[in-house]
Amino acid sequence: MTTSPPAAPPFGRLLCAMITPFTESGALDLDGAQRLAVRLVAEGCDGLVLSGTTGESPTTTDAEKAALVGAVRAAVGDRAHIVAGVGTADTRHTVELARDAEKAGADAVLVVTPYYSRPPQDAVEAHFREVADESGLPLMLYDIPGRTGTRIEPETMIRLADHPRIVAVKDCAYDLLGTQKVLSRTELAYYTGCDEYTLALYANGAAGCVSTVANVTPRHLCTVLDAFDAGRTAEAARLQQRLCELVEAMMAGGLPGTVTAKALLTTLGLPAGPPRPPLRPADRETTDGLRATYERLVETTV
Repeated sequence: MTTSPPAAPPFGRLLCAMITPFTESGALDLDGAQRLAVRLVAEGCDGLVLSGTTGESPTTTDAEKAALVGAVRAAVGDRAHIVAGVGTADTRHTVELARDAEKAGADAVLVVTPYYSRPPQDAVEAHFREVADESGLPLMLYDIPGRTGTRIEPETMIRLADHPRIVAVKDCAYDLLGTQKVLSRTELAYYTGCDEYTLALYANGAAGCVSTVANVTPRHLCTVLDAFDAGRTAEAARLQQRLCELVEAMMAGGLPGTVTAKALLTTLGLPAGPPRPPLRPADRETTDGLRATYERLVETTV
């Protein structure tokens, strides 16, 4: 009996949940976005997720979102997949943003569960199906109940997998059992959105990750995936554990990843700028602590 090789991940393995650079006055910095995108791709990112949580989608306009996609596409060409965040609490608005992203040059769209209104599962399913029906691009569903208040339940996910344009999931549900259930019953490509779960989900058949930490350390994340793909599982575990201190500092220290990533990028002389209110820049003590943690990671790699 022969088996077919697994399908290639639709958007590669390592996707960066890219920050949206702003100028010091708070304007969209398209030149900075292009420079950062080029660096991330050169450092190993297969794809860039724009206007997601880390990309401050709640505080950027529709026009800014489209301009960002167009600028990044012009900078990276076909060297990376571009997944554009288009999720809102309004199905009609989400459809409009998906169409805008397609016109601007995105390869796919990231669609979060409608938030605040907390729709029941039949309405959640209908929302995603309508966006998929009306968009010409593949969809990555974004399951992050800690922010939206509503889970995409595994049974809902399994039903949605029959839509030809629903191809992937960004998984921030912290439900390994539920994720394995969907993986075993569908061909959806799972990408963990939680950096501490990267290796755990990858070992369970995930396609890769959508990483906030990749804004500052894409090569380190590549080494984890490379080691696992080469069958060096103990090394992959060691490399994942080596990242733990930075992951904790950036993602579990009381500040959003947007704030910590921008603070670190600024210390590295890379495009970032301040976050938009209501988010506020990290203070000096926090920034110094992040940089010290980053330096320890770099020193252990040399």
